[in-house]
Amino acid sequence: MGNSVPRARIVIEGIVQGVGFRPFVYQSARSLGLTGWVMNDSRGVLIEAEGQAEALAAFLTVLREDLPPLAAVSHLETAAVPVTGETEFVIRQSCSQRERRAQISPDTFVCPDCLRELLDPSDRRYRYPFINCTNCGPRYTIVTGIPYDRAQTTMAAFPMCPACRREYEDPASRRFHAQPNACPECGPRLFLLDAAGNPLESADPLQEAIAWLQKGEILAVKGLGGYHLAVDATNGGAVEELRRRKARDEKPFALMAADLARIDTFAEVREGERRLLAATERPIVLVRQRSGHAIAPSVAPDNRYFGVMLPYTPLHYLLLAHSFAALVMTSANRSDEPIAFRDADARGRLSGIADLYLGHNREIFIRTDDSIARVMGGRPLLLRRSRGFVPRGLRLPRAQPVVLAVGGELKNTVCLTRDDHAYLSQHVGDLQNPEVFQAFLGTIEHLQDLLELNPQIVAHDLHPDYASSRYAEERSGVRRVAVQHHHAHLASCLAENQVATEAIGVIFDGTGYGADGRIWGGEFLVGDLAGYRRVGHFDYLPMPGGDAAAREPYRMALSALYRAYGKDLPQLPLLASIPRRELRLLLQMIEKGINSPLTSSCGRLFDAVAALTGLRTRVSYEGQAALELEMAIEGDGESEAYPLVLATETTGIVFKTTPLIRAVVDDIRRQVPTGVISARFHATLARAVAAVCCRIRKDSGLNEVALSGGVFQNRFLTEKALFLLTKEGFNVYTHSLVPPNDGGLALGQAAVAGRQAG
Repeated sequence: MGNSVPRARIVIEGIVQGVGFRPFVYQSARSLGLTGWVMNDSRGVLIEAEGQAEALAAFLTVLREDLPPLAAVSHLETAAVPVTGETEFVIRQSCSQRERRAQISPDTFVCPDCLRELLDPSDRRYRYPFINCTNCGPRYTIVTGIPYDRAQTTMAAFPMCPACRREYEDPASRRFHAQPNACPECGPRLFLLDAAGNPLESADPLQEAIAWLQKGEILAVKGLGGYHLAVDATNGGAVEELRRRKARDEKPFALMAADLARIDTFAEVREGERRLLAATERPIVLVRQRSGHAIAPSVAPDNRYFGVMLPYTPLHYLLLAHSFAALVMTSANRSDEPIAFRDADARGRLSGIADLYLGHNREIFIRTDDSIARVMGGRPLLLRRSRGFVPRGLRLPRAQPVVLAVGGELKNTVCLTRDDHAYLSQHVGDLQNPEVFQAFLGTIEHLQDLLELNPQIVAHDLHPDYASSRYAEERSGVRRVAVQHHHAHLASCLAENQVATEAIGVIFDGTGYGADGRIWGGEFLVGDLAGYRRVGHFDYLPMPGGDAAAREPYRMALSALYRAYGKDLPQLPLLASIPRRELRLLLQMIEKGINSPLTSSCGRLFDAVAALTGLRTRVSYEGQAALELEMAIEGDGESEAYPLVLATETTGIVFKTTPLIRAVVDDIRRQVPTGVISARFHATLARAVAAVCCRIRKDSGLNEVALSGGVFQNRFLTEKALFLLTKEGFNVYTHSLVPPNDGGLALGQAAVAGRQAG
């Protein structure tokens, strides 16, 4: 825009609705002496500003560089328009246009200004559990449509009182056009129900709920995106009773503590973890347990880490202000079910689990679980991308057609693309559960409605029996694109890092349907978003009993032993623990290939070693054996690797696992500590990654490596592989904002389908 333009129309896209952007524009324009107007529309924010050329130029600089805390601009364009001679700058009523491009802000934690008011006895919102302003509070979970205005949120049921209305209309107020604005006079209110769902008369439901928690009772607490089940984390009996009622045998529970100082009493928090804990997204962060802590051992059995988060709603702050070292805050559901978020559904599904309910009358429109993260290789890594991050867009390497990608079977998410942005949904869950599948359908519908997109291309996993694949096949009037599971993982990492060229893909996970009909999972690929070729893999092993082998790792241990020793099996405690008849039957299945599909899975190799060492013969949740094998490593885990044998076969470079298994058995017989065996096993895998990548580089000339798949949630393996690859001079790409596990599959599927469509 030249200096001769006295009036400009400015179109801004991005996260610019519900984050105080219009008040920011209004105040900035007035301070520069400009006239005109600002309004929300279906694309984002539309501005017309008139004034001196120098003031207009300064205004544009402010719009690009000095944004409100929660705003993010993805596109800004200007055009000259006729002068109108207006004498003031105003905020106009929002309008809706045919093309909707507005992005909704994620839900955010209560900001420092609101927190100060919350705890100030002289403030009219003192101890009000729903305090918020333009810089914080509920967003995505209460939005029913766009443009983002109160009428299109679940706050529409709460007309503002005169005091709140004055704040809302006052340009000098922090609550100027804050859509969820409310106070004790006009806003949502808490209520307390007993186990049967009957109202409990209480002058202070919050204090009474705290008293129940102190007695060891189980409290269902309504949050931003659903209910939590809460108990005192230092009360072992309460934690164990929660496990029994929730049918969650061993999987760790998440904790919430009032502040970093309290977390320091039970965890060793590194600087990067502190920053992640205190970030605006407030994820659950994996931090190492401190010795001698007071948290009940049953919170995280056989684990050296806690998953901890800081409060992110005013209600959480009030619950934790004075009384607890930490609360267990786990999703309110029975194992494998989706989180309960509607009041009546919560009372029905949590019957027999919760002793009472601390709820409120602000409706949650869309369920959203807590996000989970850890620090790995010096960077944050999302293991579950949900509250705080969704529906923030991810930039793609280039613009592409609109694609709906429906993800995989486990840790499902879905993804929609528009131009050069991808919108990955919140965590949905495991689609084998019928209720989770209904949540999957609702998530697709909500995301399509919010973005007003009607995709003509639907991407899905190559596996024909996934519920998501069946959904894609049954959706009429669309072009379907099947994407191989591990190619989707590779594409997900490349898309997140905006890499458009070919790279070596090291893709390690538990299960993925291979192009040859076998079960892949220890893969070395060369490819980009358009395609891939398989250039290496782990040696195939039979999975006796198929899926049963993933639930019972001793089956994979037996398979690995048979491959290494044949019928002359070594004497090991594991074999002695298997009933003789079952042992004979499993060996026959392996030998004859009866119900024993072949797999190259790295995850199943972890299972085999975990079972051989006696750590875990059966699992109660996905990845448990691999997690406990990682947890067994003591200290920094520095150790020599086991023998590494790579063979060249018709399918590419094959990592032969038999020498590794024999070396593990030798160590077991010598009674080498399990932690040392685990460290050597991890070191061997890291060496295999570097060695295979060096061979591929020699043949292909590629120097870029992408690491993806659920196994790369393992900190020790990932950091060791990163070190060795970097030492060899590779440029290594890893995940950060997108999970390496199947929660990132949909992004990869969308990127592949978009590239193939042109």
